[in-house]
Amino acid sequence: MSKSPGNPLPPAFKRIGWSNLFAQFSEQMALAAAPLAAVLLLAAGPAETGWLQMAQTLPFLLLAIPAGLVADRASRLRLMVSSEMLRALSLVATLLLMVSGLLTLPLLAAMGFVGAIGTVCYNVAAPALIPVIVPRAQLADANRWLELARSLAYSGGPAIGGAIVAWTGASLAYVAATCLSLLSVVLLAGLGEHHQPAAAKRKLLQDLTEGARFLAGHTLLRPILVTAIVFNTAWFVLQAVYVAYAIQTLGMTATGVGITLGIYGAGMMIGAFAAPAIARRVPFGVMIALGPLGGLAAAAVMLSTIWMPSGVLAGLSFFLFGAGPVLWSIATLTLRQAVTPNAMLGRVSAFITTATFGARPIGAALGAVVATRFGVEACLAVAATGFLVQFLVIIASRVPQLRALPEAA
Repeated sequence: MSKSPGNPLPPAFKRIGWSNLFAQFSEQMALAAAPLAAVLLLAAGPAETGWLQMAQTLPFLLLAIPAGLVADRASRLRLMVSSEMLRALSLVATLLLMVSGLLTLPLLAAMGFVGAIGTVCYNVAAPALIPVIVPRAQLADANRWLELARSLAYSGGPAIGGAIVAWTGASLAYVAATCLSLLSVVLLAGLGEHHQPAAAKRKLLQDLTEGARFLAGHTLLRPILVTAIVFNTAWFVLQAVYVAYAIQTLGMTATGVGITLGIYGAGMMIGAFAAPAIARRVPFGVMIALGPLGGLAAAAVMLSTIWMPSGVLAGLSFFLFGAGPVLWSIATLTLRQAVTPNAMLGRVSAFITTATFGARPIGAALGAVVATRFGVEACLAVAATGFLVQFLVIIASRVPQLRALPEAA
């Protein structure tokens, strides 16, 4: 990772940053390879890829809260290491099933489910660990670097994964994803333990109630949570059918699909690079609102492909999906870290992860049902409606009125 414009970020954070980059790259390559393998090798259609997406995201709904409890009671670093190792093992298992000719759609979905367990635990523990390592004044810069790493992975991972599947088959894509995941493990394992506030020995239900009450009662975090739930539901209604829609309706190849998904990462990268300049020119709350606005604009562009089928329009839509919401990700994560006591940050992150990422399998299942009963075009209309709702929720809240980052809790 590079140095920040002012004081350099701590060396421990840079090691986490590189680990995060490799983990994100691995995840995105595997997520791009899975539906392509399902369509090209297992003859899956839009409904089947929708159920596959649901299986790959269901752990976010089921396991984020238990992961948050662990993150507030045990070593967050060790949780990240073991989680990434679990994901690497799921990739190896998928590869072995593939090369042995035993892979089926249910097995592909099952391995995706296991890998997502590792992703859930990693994603809950990392935001809670960062404030222990990085000073409060540098949180926004640290989160920007994490989003840049995620953006690079979202940009390069699907494009590389799609190209590998098209040129050599899905097995090599899983080999590359496994190697990157293991690199992430090595980087984390070499990082010394950092002190985190000791958790008081209390009942699990008491811990859960405390975290839920704090989140539900916070006038800034509550509308952010609702907006994120609606955004992620609508996003995965679209994601559930996009690969099949792009290949079967827009006439795109596997490489072309990977490129459009990679453009999403390019939009994220440009948005993350522009974040400091934007933050200097607009109030903090307005920067947060730019994310839902970008999602609404992107959904409108994707909806237009019903009447003007075009891979270029699909690419533009994914660019907007990346460029706007990455500003949201940076700003809302910084806000959460600033206003939440560190001792409950794991639980608050877990509730947000459960609600937002947990909305993804619901969106994927909704997309599969709507595609089966009404067609893919109806899915695009449902997704666009969801993106309109999430924009209205955040605009009606106090969040856009924020001039700067609030004081710490």
